[in-house]
Amino acid sequence: MRVLLLYPRFPKSFWSFEKALELVGRKALLPPLGLITVAALLPQEWEFKLVDRNVSSLTEADWEWADVVILSAMIVQKEDCLQQIQEAKRRGKQVAIGGPYATALPHEVEAAGADYLILDEGEITLPLFVEAIVAGKPQGIFRANGEKPDVTTTPIPRFDLLDFGAYDNMSVQFSRGCPFQCEFCDIIVLYGRKPRTKTPSQLLAELNRLYELGWRRTVFMVDDNFIGNKRNVKLLLKELQPWMEERGYPFNFSTEASVDLANDQELMDAMVACNFIAVFLGIETPDEASLTLTQKHQNTRYALQDSVDRIVRSGLRVMAGFIIGFDGEQARAGDRIVQFVEQTTIPIALFSMLQALPDTALWHRLQQEGRLRNGQGDINQTTLMNFIPTRPLEEIAREYIAAFWHLYDPLNYLNRAYQHMLKLGAPPFRRRLRRVSWANIRALLILCWRQGVIRKTRWRFWLNLISILRHNPHAWESYLLVCALGEHFLEYRTIVKTQIEAQLADYLAECEAAVGMPHEPGTVPAIAG
Repeated sequence: MRVLLLYPRFPKSFWSFEKALELVGRKALLPPLGLITVAALLPQEWEFKLVDRNVSSLTEADWEWADVVILSAMIVQKEDCLQQIQEAKRRGKQVAIGGPYATALPHEVEAAGADYLILDEGEITLPLFVEAIVAGKPQGIFRANGEKPDVTTTPIPRFDLLDFGAYDNMSVQFSRGCPFQCEFCDIIVLYGRKPRTKTPSQLLAELNRLYELGWRRTVFMVDDNFIGNKRNVKLLLKELQPWMEERGYPFNFSTEASVDLANDQELMDAMVACNFIAVFLGIETPDEASLTLTQKHQNTRYALQDSVDRIVRSGLRVMAGFIIGFDGEQARAGDRIVQFVEQTTIPIALFSMLQALPDTALWHRLQQEGRLRNGQGDINQTTLMNFIPTRPLEEIAREYIAAFWHLYDPLNYLNRAYQHMLKLGAPPFRRRLRRVSWANIRALLILCWRQGVIRKTRWRFWLNLISILRHNPHAWESYLLVCALGEHFLEYRTIVKTQIEAQLADYLAECEAAVGMPHEPGTVPAIAG
C-alpha cells in the first residue's frame, strides 16, 4: 500500500512568520507532527511519501504514485484541505482524513468527497481504518466513542519523512489534554480534561531519534498545556536534564503552559536547566470579570502581571495570547490589553477576536441563544467574529484593529523586546557556541540593514542591542531573534487592518439591508443569522 500523506497549506496568519523565515532560508515554522505520527501508527510494510504543501509542491507524479491519500488539517487550513480532497477524487484516489478539522466538522470533509473519516485520536481509530481498507471497504467513519488512548503506546513519529532544512522548529508531544475548562477552548473537547502523558524514556527516545538524524535547533513541545500534569512533567525534566548535559545541550525547547507555572519555582528552574527558553501563556484578557465568565478561573487566582514577571525573571521568554470580544466586556478592552502587554513587556502577543469553535461550550451556548453568525469556526486573526457579541461588533472590531496596529508598530515592538530581555534570567549553564552558517550571517546582515539603518527604528535598534550586551549579555541572541520575528508583523498588521475593515464593511451593509435603514454606530444590529 502506497500512502501519500498530504498536509494542506496555511493561509498567512499570526504564526506563519513568512518574512522572518525568509531571512534564514526556511519555509515553515513547524512540521506536520500529526501526519508523521500517523505514518508510525500505520503498518510499517506500507510505503509512505509526505508532501507538506507549505514547503514543497505536489506533483502529478505524487498523485500517480499513491494508492490512498491521507490528509490531516486544522480548521484554519480548511480551504486548501477541501480543494485537495477534490483534486484527489478527480484523479480517482481513495481519500482518508483526520485531525482537528475533520473531527470538529466531519460533514464538511464528507461533503467534499472524503471516503474515510478517521476522527478523534488515531491510536484508536487508525486500526479501524486499516481493518476496513484491507478488507476492501470503500468508505467508513471511525470514531473513538469517548475512549481516550494510552499515549504510552504511541510509537516514535517518522521524523525521517521530513525535510529538516525546510523547518525552523521541530515538534514533539509529551501530553494531551488540559485540566481546566475554558468555555472557548476546543482542546478539552478533542483530548479531554485528564492530561495523559508519555513516559520520560518514551520522549527521550523521540529526542534521541531527532539527535541521530542531525537536528540541532529548537524543539517545540506542542502540548497545549505542558504542565497539565505537573508530577509527570517533573519526572520527565529530571531525566531530560542529564540527557541534555551529556550531549552538550543540542536543542533548546519552547512550549505552551498555563499561567499557574509562575507559582512553581521548582518547575520553572527545572525547565530552564533543560534549556527551555520560551513559553506561550494563554492570558486572554486582564479583565477579571471576562475571565470568570469564560471559566478561565486559573487566571484569576494571582496577579497576572506578577505571574508573567516571575516567569520571565526565571529565564523563560514569554509569549502570550489575548482575546477581545467576551460577553459582558466593557468598552476600551483593546486599550486595556495594550496597556497590559506593554506593562509586562511581552514582545509577541497573539491578539485575536473571540471565535466560537465547533463543539466547544461557547459554541453550544451561542447556538442555543441564536447568536452564531455562520456555521464555521475559524482561528485566524483576519476573520471577523462568527457570533453576535453583547456589545457592538463594529466597536470591538475597531478596537481590535487599533490595538493590533499599536502593538506591532515597529518601535513599540522593539521597545518591548528590549525591556523583556533586560528582565530575562540567565541560564544555569554555559551553552556551546553554535555552528555559524552563511545563512545566519546573511540573516543578521539583512536584519541590521533593515532595522538598524533604513527604518525609523535605526537608533533604537542599536541602543537597545548595546545596552543588552552591557547589562544582560546572555540575552543578545534572543533579542535579535525577536527582532527578526518582527519582520513578519510589519506586514501582517496591514493584512489584519485591511481584511477586518473589508469584512466589517460587508457586515454593516448586511445589517442595513436586514433592517432597511442605515446602521448607526454604537448600536447592536438586530441580526443573528
